[in-house]
Amino acid sequence: MNFNEKLINLRKSKGLSQEELGAELHVSRQTISKWESCQSYPDFQRLVLLSDYFGLTLDELVKDIDVEEVRNKNINNEKLSSIYDDMNSAKKFISAFFVFGAMVLIFFAIIVLYGVFFVK
Repeated sequence: MNFNEKLINLRKSKGLSQEELGAELHVSRQTISKWESCQSYPDFQRLVLLSDYFGLTLDELVKDIDVEEVRNKNINNEKLSSIYDDMNSAKKFISAFFVFGAMVLIFFAIIVLYGVFFVK
């Protein structure tokens, strides 16, 4: 959803007319209308006022993305990264276990061969 659609939805969700929102931001009804119809764009100061008024971050207000969805994806990526790290730790443990097991087998093989060939 782009900025103008968000502004329309936010204004309507608060039950405000363009004139009422304009009064809150100290701009005219026509200015709000131009913002909502993509004929102009608010300056930074007005964007800050809008974000404060509607309780949104500037990112949530102006970006054409769902910020909550991005946050959830980041959390999921962190979980996947944690699982991947755990799997790598497990792989290292298993590798070390197999190396140790191979060394024990070689040790016992040497003892058996020593007993067979040298002890009589």
